[in-house]
Amino acid sequence: MATINFVPNDYIQQRQSNRANSLYLILLVAVLAGIGMTFSVLKMRQRSVQAELSVLTGQLNQAKEQIAMLEELKSKNNTRMKVMMMTATLIEPVPRSILLACLTNNLPGGVSLTALDMKEKEKPRAPAASPAQGKSAAGGKKTGYQKSAEKSAVEPVPAPQEPETNLEIKGLAPSDIEVASYIANLSASILLDQVQLVQSEEREIDGIKYREFRLAARLKPNLKLTRKDIESIRNKRNETI
Repeated sequence: MATINFVPNDYIQQRQSNRANSLYLILLVAVLAGIGMTFSVLKMRQRSVQAELSVLTGQLNQAKEQIAMLEELKSKNNTRMKVMMMTATLIEPVPRSILLACLTNNLPGGVSLTALDMKEKEKPRAPAASPAQGKSAAGGKKTGYQKSAEKSAVEPVPAPQEPETNLEIKGLAPSDIEVASYIANLSASILLDQVQLVQSEEREIDGIKYREFRLAARLKPNLKLTRKDIESIRNKRNETI
């Protein structure tokens, strides 16, 4: 028995076409939504990268400013040391310019001097030995002339005492490691002994933290420098400057 279809073929084709169009529209919307989400993610990442780049740029500029401050501080310290060397007078037995050159030559990297104070004091004299109280061979008393002659013969004439020169050294260093290195260098020098740390504390200059230190030292007693020693210290100072 033959089947009779009352639905026109045009209607069926129209419905199929509408279904296909709807499917294509859904796929288009899905693709556009995916593209939009991808664009949003990329935009968020770009903003994050720009924010990080801005932070890094700020840190780089701050580091450049700190480096410029360090260079300026180093230049000021070098100028100050040159002025100190040019205006220094001589002390006995070591010229002050040679002493300043020695202090500069032994500076570790990053360490700078800010002040130098020198004080001289006489060494305490040793107590003189009491004259021997002898008796004459005859066992009698000695005359006043004999006592005076014996006293002048026994008591030595005191020699003039050389003054002791003490130093107070102030400066700035990146850390206590450089301060300890500077103390070791000065202790090994030919001019100084009894180098000791008096004070070391943290100090901030232009946003940069330093160790401000103060040392005490003594010029070696009975120090006699040769011309070769002086020339060596001066040459090393010139190389450092």
